[in-house]
Amino acid sequence: MTDNHCCNSCKGKGKEIETLRILLAHWIEHNNSHEQGFREWAEKAEKLGKAEAYKMISKAADSLKAASDYLLEAKKHI
Repeated sequence: MTDNHCCNSCKGKGKEIETLRILLAHWIEHNNSHEQGFREWAEKAEKLGKAEAYKMISKAADSLKAASDYLLEAKKHI
């Protein structure tokens, strides 16, 4: 019985690991898409003379980039 329990446990872990791989890839792609949109709108804000908005939106884009970098690093350890 102990062996079957281990096998079932391992199968469940394998499925969760695959789900985690898929989620990490999705989150990275999703963040990259939003980062690009943020940068486009930051540029528009700058052109509209909204320097502080440009600065804050750019910081948000930088934060998404950093989050994606962490997620990519996590993916390497899966």
